[in-house]
Amino acid sequence: MSRLNLLEETRYEKLPVTIFSNQVAASKAVARRIADLILARQQTGEQAVLGLATGVTPIQVYQELVRLHLEEGLSFKNVVTFNLDEYYPMQPDAEQSYVSFMNKHLFDHIDIDKANVHIPDGALSREKVEAFCLAYEQKISAYKGLDIQLLGIGRTGHIGFNEPGSAPNSGTRLVTLNDLTRSDASRDFGGKENVPTKAITMGVGTIFKAREIILMAWNAKKASIIKKAVEGEISADVPATFLQLSDNVEFILDTGAASELTRFDTPWLVKDCIWDAQLVKKAVIWLAQTLKKPILKLTEEDYNNHGMAQLATEKGPVYNINIDIFNKVQHTITGWPGGKPDADDRQRPERAQPAKKRSIVFSPHPDDDVISMGGTFIRLADQGHEVHVAYQTSGNTAVWDDDVLRYVEFSMDFEQSQGRDTTVLKALYDDMRAFFKTKQPNQTDPKPVQTIKGLIRKGEAIAGARFAGLPDERIHFQALPFYDRLKTSKQVSFEDDIVQTMDLLRAIKPHQVFAAGDFADPHGTHKVCFDIILEALNRLKATDEWAKDCWLWLYRGAWHEFEIHEIEMAVPLSPEEVKRKREAIFKHQSQKDVPVFPGDDAREFWVRAEHRTGETARAYDELGLANYEAIEAFKRWIF
Repeated sequence: MSRLNLLEETRYEKLPVTIFSNQVAASKAVARRIADLILARQQTGEQAVLGLATGVTPIQVYQELVRLHLEEGLSFKNVVTFNLDEYYPMQPDAEQSYVSFMNKHLFDHIDIDKANVHIPDGALSREKVEAFCLAYEQKISAYKGLDIQLLGIGRTGHIGFNEPGSAPNSGTRLVTLNDLTRSDASRDFGGKENVPTKAITMGVGTIFKAREIILMAWNAKKASIIKKAVEGEISADVPATFLQLSDNVEFILDTGAASELTRFDTPWLVKDCIWDAQLVKKAVIWLAQTLKKPILKLTEEDYNNHGMAQLATEKGPVYNINIDIFNKVQHTITGWPGGKPDADDRQRPERAQPAKKRSIVFSPHPDDDVISMGGTFIRLADQGHEVHVAYQTSGNTAVWDDDVLRYVEFSMDFEQSQGRDTTVLKALYDDMRAFFKTKQPNQTDPKPVQTIKGLIRKGEAIAGARFAGLPDERIHFQALPFYDRLKTSKQVSFEDDIVQTMDLLRAIKPHQVFAAGDFADPHGTHKVCFDIILEALNRLKATDEWAKDCWLWLYRGAWHEFEIHEIEMAVPLSPEEVKRKREAIFKHQSQKDVPVFPGDDAREFWVRAEHRTGETARAYDELGLANYEAIEAFKRWIF
């Protein structure tokens, strides 16, 4: 690509952006730049001064630096570090402290002089904080500033803990954390109520003094805030936009984090495109939604005024384009998610044959099935298909401690009413109460507590699946081992999870597999569960004939929905079916009112589900299609 073409393609971007195919490659490139700086300074007998970040984003950078030290002899003897921030108050030996984080991921594995390590002190008394912050700034200045400052970015647009409202010349100081920032940290602390409300952070002005600033972001969860930081107007509402004022900054992204930048999301606005069928569909739907017009009312002028003149010229006349896209969207709508028997299926999302299919719905948590595709789940059963459901994890993390005591108390009362001895139950109950009184944030529950929490979720899931019309023999509880393993270690094998999933699939031999494709799940369980299913299906496809004719459908809805142009099967729901779906969700009583980990959406799951399926239906209506009460959306994954 010529420099002129690149400038045109990136004209919406107000700072340099480098994009890598994945975060591993990007992390290695950043680590290499740091290593080269360290080596160059060693040659001149000088120190390399690094500004370091915490959180998930830089972990692989630190892993690569550790590898370079252990395998290639990179020494950190001449390195001085200053960390961006620390929660306040926070003891340095606490599991959630950034001291613990840095030791675990970097400092304990390299030869750095610990006297050269500087991290904000979260254990100070309040009256000493201001003096500490001033001294922190002075120490950085004494080393003639930072050579490289690593940054992540929060969903509020914060860099360090410089939340919305921070000034561009701010220095190291005590700040109050944004509610969304605390929500994002809630899992590490065992609930948002345990997350500190304040933090000590380098200021935006401090960061600006670095000779090189590298902001890293991975995966599509960060795409929307990256677009604001790179293409938006400079505003204290998004502190990362202040980086547009620096001549020394570079954003390093993977393809997911870059996906909402104009050159990738709406490329017709900045360059000539290769107009394949999917891009034409996306562009026409975007144009209709932008102008708030039905597809069939779009004009040539609309195309020309919104960067789509090339499409009109190459594929026009535009009314023919409109009709083609309208028909494609219309053909995604079906009341027969298992295929309509004896119908011409050439323009239908699912095959007509076999008329009665074996279907399996994989649910990462014990309620994702009814929350995300409850209407379709019920419809498949009503239409006579052999429907199975597999709950991939126990979901025991998301049960309140109070519920455990309530269920054990019920069990003791029942046993007593039958004249049975409750000595063992009473001892277990007393142990649990004693544990809960001293339980620390994010502390792993004892095995009996985990078991009871898992049984609570299991009972609710059985009730929901029965309500959907499934007999008990088609309700499967996998309780995949990775779920509990990841509570104590981030480095786990998934082989037994894959083998267990293969065994279940081989026993059922499904024609359809439904899996959660909602990778915006803030806790990551959905993505892990999907990867396990995909690996299992790929292995089976190589050996089992039935797997070659098995279709994999992705559903969403727990956290967000598919975009209209992505949808390949849209299952409309009547008002009565929406009510039945709601009743299925209500079977999950431990998740009603306030779930343990709600993410950044405080609404109950049934409210979220109805809102999202209602929004999808309204979007179809606004494009000029039929007006339904709700639509559940699916996308086929070719494996």
